[in-house]
Amino acid sequence: MSTQYFIASQDVLQIEQLPGIHRRTMATTDKMMLCEFFIERDSTVPEHQHPHDQVGYVVFGKLEFTSGGETRVVLPGDAYQIPGGVPHGATALVDSLVIEVFSPPREEYRTK
Repeated sequence: MSTQYFIASQDVLQIEQLPGIHRRTMATTDKMMLCEFFIERDSTVPEHQHPHDQVGYVVFGKLEFTSGGETRVVLPGDAYQIPGGVPHGATALVDSLVIEVFSPPREEYRTK
């Protein structure tokens, strides 16, 4: 079995996961997954939880993010960490781009 070590961004499909929320699954190993999310202004990721640990970084934009009952506005350069099982959600106050890592990988986010 051959392993692909490098992934060109133009080879990764963007999927509209929810209205205004676009995901690209950029890289995956057996233990972690890297995703890019472009979230259009006023689009909302409804509060949810999952067993995966999640960390993220805001590349550009501005989001109102709620995690574990605490709400903050996150800006470019800000990061966040969400242990598995903690309820969280977000609303984009402007068009925003975030990079997130999940461990273990979210099977429903795997793409070819």
